[in-house]
Amino acid sequence: MTAVSQTGPSIRFRGRSFMAMTLVADVPLQAWLADFDVWLQRSPGFFNGRTVVLDLANSAQNKADVERWIGELATRGVRLIGLEGVRPSMVDAGMPPILRGGRDSTLTITDVAVPAEEPRKPVEPVNMLVERRVRSGQSLVCLEGDVTIIGSVGAGAEIIAGGSIHVYGTLAGRAIAGATFGASAQIFCTKLEAELLAVDGTYRTAEDIDDVFRGKAVRVSTADETLLITAL
Repeated sequence: MTAVSQTGPSIRFRGRSFMAMTLVADVPLQAWLADFDVWLQRSPGFFNGRTVVLDLANSAQNKADVERWIGELATRGVRLIGLEGVRPSMVDAGMPPILRGGRDSTLTITDVAVPAEEPRKPVEPVNMLVERRVRSGQSLVCLEGDVTIIGSVGAGAEIIAGGSIHVYGTLAGRAIAGATFGASAQIFCTKLEAELLAVDGTYRTAEDIDDVFRGKAVRVSTADETLLITAL
């Protein structure tokens, strides 16, 4: 009898990075949820299909607290991929896993000369240029730099930029700038009809945008955690 060795299909693992939105919970729970419900009414569907991490560092003392937060968000259509700021004893197998941003390390330095660390070169932005209309339901993400669109952004479309956003046309969707470079980012468009504007986490929904800016060319910036809209 001849023995035959067969090689089965190999199982492959790859490391990949994904962008997730971190939702920072606060207490008291009911007051936070009331504010969150108002925000959801103004931006329905904002969390549809999004990867969300819940930070409970200041909002959960035990497993029951964690379960309650997860349940309240689940009833509002927010699906979590992970938790931050909780102890392992507060999480079981049926909950999203605990995520950590880095690992602690210990470095022992002996009596040797240590060369001075060279200054790091600033990160060069990588910008995105789109020469077409961005249609409803489409999402463009460029976390490395600015996004420039020669065309309109339709209602229901979304633009996320690490830096600034420039729209040479009507901006009717959602524009989120400063995801990487913070408050130095701005939003420019030749005709404002936006559903949501955000710079460095400070935002306004359509209901909060003054009618005087509707249909106008504007510049959007932030200062002291306040979103500023200026007609051009």
